[in-house]
Amino acid sequence: MFNIAYAMGQGGAPSGQGGGLGAFVPLILMFVIFYFLLIRPQQKKAKEHQEMINNLKKGDRVVTGGGIQGQVISTDQATVVVEIADKVRVKVNRPSIAGLIQSSGGGANREEADKGK
Repeated sequence: MFNIAYAMGQGGAPSGQGGGLGAFVPLILMFVIFYFLLIRPQQKKAKEHQEMINNLKKGDRVVTGGGIQGQVISTDQATVVVEIADKVRVKVNRPSIAGLIQSSGGGANREEADKGK
């Protein structure tokens, strides 16, 4: 019985665990994978959204975060006035604009413009 207890002990055999840096390699590798798969694409998307919001101009067709579609009538520093029907205008904050449906510049759909890049 004592032989079994002795066999389960640490003994003189190497334990197989690496040094301090060896233990952090998998953790660092996981962070790098998370950065390239999650963090970096999210930052890129946020940057594109901010650029789209900054470039809004009169005549652009937009969709809000709530799904309301309309045409930009006027803009100022923090808000955008969107006409959603004849003589029905809504003032929304710039960050609540979810996307650009159609730019007033060329009249082309944004998806078609992105395919040309």
